[in-house]
Amino acid sequence: MSLRVAVGLGITELPFATAAGYWRWVDLCEQGGIDSLWQTDRLISRTPILESMAVMAALAGRTRRLKFGVNVVSLAMREPVLLAKQCATIDMLSEGRLLPGFGIGSPRGPEWAAMHLDTSTRGRVTDEALEILRLLWTQERVDYAGKYFQLTGASIAPRPVQAELPMWIGGASEAAIRRTGRYGTGWQAGAETPAQVAPIVAGIRAAAASFGRVIEDDHYGAAFPFHFGRADDPGVAAAMAAYAKRTGQEAAAYFAIGDAETILARISAYVAAGASKFILRPLAGDEAGMLADTRRIIEQVLPEVARRWPKVGRG
Repeated sequence: MSLRVAVGLGITELPFATAAGYWRWVDLCEQGGIDSLWQTDRLISRTPILESMAVMAALAGRTRRLKFGVNVVSLAMREPVLLAKQCATIDMLSEGRLLPGFGIGSPRGPEWAAMHLDTSTRGRVTDEALEILRLLWTQERVDYAGKYFQLTGASIAPRPVQAELPMWIGGASEAAIRRTGRYGTGWQAGAETPAQVAPIVAGIRAAAASFGRVIEDDHYGAAFPFHFGRADDPGVAAAMAAYAKRTGQEAAAYFAIGDAETILARISAYVAAGASKFILRPLAGDEAGMLADTRRIIEQVLPEVARRWPKVGRG
């Protein structure tokens, strides 16, 4: 099948000094044809980072076309019934534009120590939470007896507008691959390069088949930072150095630094590896930079994506 390539934008730290600046950026994305907006989930931070589910609700009210998602919700830090209710409510109010992504959360995140959470159980807690989410979204009554969660006669209404609310799963470990194959409707890469994505996609396909499931070919996503300019521009070198220190990988294989053709070449490499849904992360540190970079994506990248992969679509 032809892959439906779609380009979204994502942020972690808030690069806007005011709410008005943030909404100017959202409006530009809405009007300019950006496919989706994504917020990283972070509860504890010294730098300004928006709470992800509150952002989803706000975007549902502000926009009419854009899809939006969390990359990714750390399920071991969230109560699953409340999260299921939040997702269903936002999906209903947005008329089916929510793209929730789920994962176990990075063990390096500050939340574990600050909130006294047990990192050793996060995978098993996540699996139970995924089961509960799916049951609450699809069943009239949910009885659940797990090790970490128990429910009796639970139900939520309204349910999501989407008949099968997407369940994008993050992570690249063997456990994450199995989790995606068992529960996911899609997979979203994190810090993986194109060379690393290809074997993960193959592993997820095999895992899904072992559970009697199929994940659609165009439900694999990738994310990478970009910058129109040079690697020694302010803030860019520091971001690349931080990535290299955190992952032990060469930053140049992940960051797209240069011009529109550099970004398109990186998209093409991921498409060749099996990914077709993209979260591009601007490295701009303020409103002016964010608006300028977004306009260049809209004017220089999106038309070429539509030309090279003509079946650009929703998914």
